[in-house]
Amino acid sequence: MTDLSLPKLPPALPDKRQVAASFSRAAASYDSVAELQRDVGQLLLERLPPMVPGRWMDLGCGTGYFTRALGARFGEANGLALDIAEGMLRHARPQGGAAYFVAGDAERLPLEAASCDLMFSSLAVQWCEAFDSVLSEAYRVLKPGGVFAFTSLCVGTLHELRDSWRQVDSLVHVNRFREFETYRKLCAASGLSVVSLEKHPHVLHYPDVRSLTHELKALGAHNLNPGRPGGLTGRARILALVEAYERFRQTQGLPATYQVVYAILEKPL
Repeated sequence: MTDLSLPKLPPALPDKRQVAASFSRAAASYDSVAELQRDVGQLLLERLPPMVPGRWMDLGCGTGYFTRALGARFGEANGLALDIAEGMLRHARPQGGAAYFVAGDAERLPLEAASCDLMFSSLAVQWCEAFDSVLSEAYRVLKPGGVFAFTSLCVGTLHELRDSWRQVDSLVHVNRFREFETYRKLCAASGLSVVSLEKHPHVLHYPDVRSLTHELKALGAHNLNPGRPGGLTGRARILALVEAYERFRQTQGLPATYQVVYAILEKPL
């Protein structure tokens, strides 16, 4: 199937295009460094309630790793993979897993109302500016009794890197994320029933700062925030960052903590 065109986004959301472009560029390198993404998505799969969905969707499918897992479990013919990054879709489509690969925005899904039994989304919705719109679209698109299962990142993610940069300058070097309490309030107000909503830390370790920043770039998840520094970072500032981050060193290496939100929501019958 030919991808639908990426919807034209209003100028009020300038960073969404940058997010799409960044992840499109990272499509070829993403899977080689996606240890956290695979682990978190697997834990979300294990949290799914017993179900046999008619139509399922992998929302923010990326390279299609979990599209293929969902297709193996629920049937490829019933599946739809959606992502805002067309480069990711071009990478995912030849590997299969779903019947359709569609370019689209989680805040304005190109789907009919009550057309889906399961929406699965792992580590994608943190890039959406209006998460209440994502929830509203999930409510609209899900059939009664349908499930929206998602993981996301919240405040506290990469706090070691953020705190280390604060020792160097006052610019924005690390992506900002919502408070866990914000997820709780928005989910409670969404009209969807909250089956479970939890936060768990995942800690990865690196031999040095360069290994961490290289991985973030390879994932397409490097700094995308307004207020980030432009141009190259000078050697003196990099050395200062390295020195500041060394304060966190553990036996296993330099830690990078991700605060991961796990949620299972259900549309009432």
